[in-house]
Amino acid sequence: MHSFSVFDRYSRFLALAALFGAIGAGASACTEAKTEAVETIRPVKVVEIASADAGRELVYSGAVRARTEMSLGFRVPGKIIERLVDVGDRVKPGDVLARIDATDYELAVQTAEANLDAAKKQAETAGFTLKRAQQLFQRKFSSQAELDAATLGYQQATASRDAAFSALRQTTNQVSYAQLKADRSGIVTAVSADRGQVVGTGTPVLAVAADGEKEVQIAVPETDISHFRRDQAIEVGFWTDDRLRLDGKVREVAGSADPQSRTFSVRVSLPDDPRVLLGMTATVRAKVEAAPRSASVPLAALADRDGKPIVWVVDQRTATVHARDVAVADFTPDGVRVAQGLQPGDLVVAAGTQFMTENLKVKLPDDRSAASADAVAVR
Repeated sequence: MHSFSVFDRYSRFLALAALFGAIGAGASACTEAKTEAVETIRPVKVVEIASADAGRELVYSGAVRARTEMSLGFRVPGKIIERLVDVGDRVKPGDVLARIDATDYELAVQTAEANLDAAKKQAETAGFTLKRAQQLFQRKFSSQAELDAATLGYQQATASRDAAFSALRQTTNQVSYAQLKADRSGIVTAVSADRGQVVGTGTPVLAVAADGEKEVQIAVPETDISHFRRDQAIEVGFWTDDRLRLDGKVREVAGSADPQSRTFSVRVSLPDDPRVLLGMTATVRAKVEAAPRSASVPLAALADRDGKPIVWVVDQRTATVHARDVAVADFTPDGVRVAQGLQPGDLVVAAGTQFMTENLKVKLPDDRSAASADAVAVR
């Protein structure tokens, strides 16, 4: 049998302790290496930059009308005794459209003729008197005063004759005004007075749409009137034929709003096309380009690097964050408006930017729909 001394047992204890120590150290080293091998992945809250508006289309409906619409009325008052046209009838220059009773005007012509004849006789008599007064004055049988009186009488008589002649012309014109005539070719679009009605001077009786250029009139609210300008190209479609498309042009934009509807009248001229008829319903389409837009992000998303503003943008392919320089437009109650540096679709870290480092691994939230609403494109 072997006997072990105290020294031998102590030596074995030290050996075993050293062995267990080496094993523990190795295990500890493996644990630290394993811990270092695990990357830090930090969950983040993000906002998504909304896509910018590519533009919109303004669509308004209106009716085709003639550029020139004439509201016709008699130039003298009277009772209408005849209307010769109806709505839809075509007229040409010189056509008689309606008549009023011209009896009183014809009597006035007869009176004016009689007055003119009398004025002519008086002027003729005054002329003889002046001629005799001149002869007597030359022979010194009459005074200068008598000659002057004869001259004045002749001048007054000729003036009365001229006034009577003008009165005759005026009354003759009034007889002709008893007939309402068309002065341009067109189509009757409205009848405002009929036979038996007494109308005053200028009272609308008929409306005629003159032949020639046609246009579409639309009513535009004040929110969109700034998008219409004179000579602007406009596409015009028609309900009667979807294939009929014409290139119109803005001819006139009203300078003030209608007091009732608070809309502005816009007239769009149309090219000459026989398929376009008066009264047809037209659709006016105007393209409106989107204005340059900036992105709004929460204030917590803004960070600073070397005295310059930055945001941390998430690369979705590698799930890492990267700093990006931005240009701040201004500050709003809801956050920061960024003028440059962000694009639609970018994911911006919205909180905890002080913990971000370049190429840091991050974990995105499972549902970004609510977060995406935090950043919107604004004008």
